[in-house]
Amino acid sequence: MSFKEELPESWCSLQLGDVIDYGKTDKVEPKDIPSDSWIVELEDIEKDSSRLLQRVTFAGRQSKSTKNHFVAGDVLYGKLRPYLNKVVIADSDGYCSTEIIPLKPNPAIDGRFLFYWLKHPEFLDYVATVSHGINMPRLGTEAGMQAPARLAPINEQKRIADKLDALLKRVDACRERLGRVPLILKRFRQAVLAAATSGALTEDWREASGLEFNWDEVKLGDVADGFSYGSAAKSAKDGKVPVLRMGNIQNGVLDWSDLVFSSDLQEIKKYLLSAGDVLFNRTNSPELVGKTAVFKGERDAIYAGYLIRVRCGERLLPDYLNYNLNSPAGRDYCWQVKSDGVSQSNINAKKLAAFTFLLPSIKEQTEIVRRVEKLFAFADKLEARYTTARKQVEHLTPALLAKAFRGELVEQDPNDEPASVLLERIRAERAGHVVPKKGRGRKQKDTV
Repeated sequence: MSFKEELPESWCSLQLGDVIDYGKTDKVEPKDIPSDSWIVELEDIEKDSSRLLQRVTFAGRQSKSTKNHFVAGDVLYGKLRPYLNKVVIADSDGYCSTEIIPLKPNPAIDGRFLFYWLKHPEFLDYVATVSHGINMPRLGTEAGMQAPARLAPINEQKRIADKLDALLKRVDACRERLGRVPLILKRFRQAVLAAATSGALTEDWREASGLEFNWDEVKLGDVADGFSYGSAAKSAKDGKVPVLRMGNIQNGVLDWSDLVFSSDLQEIKKYLLSAGDVLFNRTNSPELVGKTAVFKGERDAIYAGYLIRVRCGERLLPDYLNYNLNSPAGRDYCWQVKSDGVSQSNINAKKLAAFTFLLPSIKEQTEIVRRVEKLFAFADKLEARYTTARKQVEHLTPALLAKAFRGELVEQDPNDEPASVLLERIRAERAGHVVPKKGRGRKQKDTV
């Protein structure tokens, strides 16, 4: 990915090591860390939001490893995958894992400006390219020093950071609100199914038709024509007909992606599905066991051993049965009767046949199916709009960062001291800072 962009005259393109001391940290042994000190580990930082998930003291962690010391205002950068690119600004002093690098702001670079640069697509692309290691790749010190960076006048850095703070706060609020939509839609669909299978959804229809609520309470075994277990034969990636498995049942409908196939003619003849067959997932995790869908005859298919095929009798519509089994009452029944194994739960055909539910006339079942389909189609449209909006929101942050670091987010002030002057000052300060070299004999001085 190329990021060659024209920058304002007062800006500089440089390497990260030109402006900060990447990788130079104050290391502290556990015995020297006060028990009430804040200890930051990589798992404490949420990757995309930079939100702190928890704050733990040294007494709470009792870590035995060496730590890096940091102070309030330092930018803490996670250099190790899968935590690579986690970044947060420290709001108080503390200690962190040596896989977190405290980056210290200085007179040439504002901490928040640095923080946002570490989230910029150019920096992220560079890190993805150069991070090395077989099991847990990391950004090494030398590579970190050579990472690309951009430097604006210090006052403009602060204006950019202020603007990004305000805008990204609104983006985060939008993301948080959108994050509630899937749960709202799930509750809506469950409420529709609850109303559909209790009689509430068609109450006005019965009144208009002059009908009383006289639904029969039935057991599934009394209104179904049969229950059959699926094929136990091994499937293949290619073949004559697809074999529907438990993963192909999603949210009450069949998902025709991720298919396996069979070419065994005897298996195909024995387990070939007919339109209207209801597929019940008899073995799965405790949360998913009992999910169902209706085979609509979309294409020839058979079904695998973890599924039970239910064929409905003349009093029962397949879609109405599907709504009952996926309704809150149906899910609750599955939860109560499942047999739990080490990692999976099971509901056999006998327990499935004992499922009890309310059964209206075929005419009312038909009206229920029509109304549920209409309401679910409305929910599907909302979900599609949510998905589109979510993608747009996810593009906002990188778009804003790209604009900010092109110098387009805030206006330039001709009175601001150019970044090149700041950079020269930093270089001069570094060149003039000398420390005695430790060792025996005559003392020497090293330029840092």
